[in-house]
Amino acid sequence: QVQLVESGGGLVQPGGSLRLSCAASGLRFNLYTMGWFRQVPGKGLEFLATSDYRDGRTNYRDSVRGRFTISRDNVKNTVYLQMDSLQPPDTAVSSCAASGRSPPTSSSEYSCWGQGTQVTVSS
Repeated sequence: QVQLVESGGGLVQPGGSLRLSCAASGLRFNLYTMGWFRQVPGKGLEFLATSDYRDGRTNYRDSVRGRFTISRDNVKNTVYLQMDSLQPPDTAVSSCAASGRSPPTSSSEYSCWGQGTQVTVSS
């Protein structure tokens, strides 16, 4: 069955970095747009970034553009999110998701979600 498993979360100080990984199985990874989202306490679900399966086009939430970088390895069936210059408001459970749309226009167009990995930014 389709499974997405995130890893790489943890506790970092403000200004620090984390690299999240999402390993996919049970789907043709190269035919799915991959996205990263986060569940922020008190704010709900926020879109972070996408990597389109057709042309590799990336998209970012304005508040993370320039700090976060999404990439994918279609051989390893893994999507990554490099997060730099992390600040306390970035604290959240971060999840990856897969969509057959190009491009997805909402979170409802993602058909598979991982369980998430905790990102905590605190001094």
